Amino acid sequence: MSEAATHEAIEAIARNSYGRLIAFLASRSGDVAGAEDALSEAFVAALEKWPMDAVPERPEAWLLRVARNRLIDAARHNQVRQDSETFLQQLADEAQTVAEAGEHFPDERLKLLFVCAHPAIDPAARTPLMLQTVLGIDAARIASAFLVSPAAMSQRLVRAKSKIRSAAIPFRVPDPPDWVERVSFVLDAIYSAYTTGWDSLNEVGSTHHALAGEAISIGRTLVQLMPTEPEARVLIALMLHCEARRAARFTSAGEFVPLDKQDTALWSQAMMDEAEEHLRTAATFRQMGRYQLEAAIQSIHASRAQTGSTDWAQIALLYEGLVRTAPGIGSRVGRAVAFAQSGKPADGLAALEKIPADRVVNYQPYWAARGHLLQLLDRNGEAREAFTRAASLTDDPALREFLFKRSCEDI
Repeated sequence: MSEAATHEAIEAIARNSYGRLIAFLASRSGDVAGAEDALSEAFVAALEKWPMDAVPERPEAWLLRVARNRLIDAARHNQVRQDSETFLQQLADEAQTVAEAGEHFPDERLKLLFVCAHPAIDPAARTPLMLQTVLGIDAARIASAFLVSPAAMSQRLVRAKSKIRSAAIPFRVPDPPDWVERVSFVLDAIYSAYTTGWDSLNEVGSTHHALAGEAISIGRTLVQLMPTEPEARVLIALMLHCEARRAARFTSAGEFVPLDKQDTALWSQAMMDEAEEHLRTAATFRQMGRYQLEAAIQSIHASRAQTGSTDWAQIALLYEGLVRTAPGIGSRVGRAVAFAQSGKPADGLAALEKIPADRVVNYQPYWAARGHLLQLLDRNGEAREAFTRAASLTDDPALREFLFKRSCEDI
């Protein structure tokens, strides 16, 4: 295998297995940062050795063994705990068992998700921590998603990992009484990972495309763990409805296609059917939540595949509930667009203008929505400014081109 092919193989392993490797190592060492450092050194070793020795038959087991050795060396040097020798021997034995058996090592990402959602962790750090440690998203990209500087996000993540180690937070899935407090953060992390992968769909050279599938996989595991948690079920429904439209989101030439213009024949009926089944099951619990409302909105969009039209009035009502339940920028912008699409563009613009200006300075969907509503109101000069602003705030070249074209339209 050529050096380039070897590097591609290592990148694929990192995308597909990083979170499981970190979860395995951290759940046994109690040290997330240490596990990350050890795994990073293992990947460096792979980059040095595999081009000469070939990719091992079981590359994950090879990485696990090297990372285990690095963890053991670091623990012996630092003597991080009194019973370190017992812990080190346990880690060595378990890692060796995995390597010799040739089986996939245990998927313990859910344990790590719940650790990251522990009450001792700063609430502002919980979801970013999950995205980095469990799903391998880099700090700079997380910082961009949370509208903070990379330096501030890095410091936040370092403090959170130190807290896990110093407080000896147990690596386990919590008992049912503790679920309510922590499950919302777990759900948020999974959905944030999905949207990161979704947003990267058309980015040349992006390594985050697999995140959408990984998020759905973790979400399904969460449903298996907590089958009576309705928000876990509807989160899967929400992601599946979005994923069903993947093939329709761009033309064969790479041009962006907005949801209301997509060819429904390209949507995956199997994914939509699975999403609807989760929605029906969740409804039997009669517990309304944020993700149930968001999934219901996407379900109405999906119904266009059968009816040929979109019930925007019903979507506007659901957004009203969503704004009351989760009054974030996204829900407020969505409600404004729904007002406009149901024949009330002036009401939609008024709703947009109630959002504090400092919250939307760099929020691209706000400026795209504003441009659309201003066009509907024949305020085309202002619309062009808004669309141009929106185009400047996206890294997606296809979406940027679409927004620039919209800025040149007069309706």
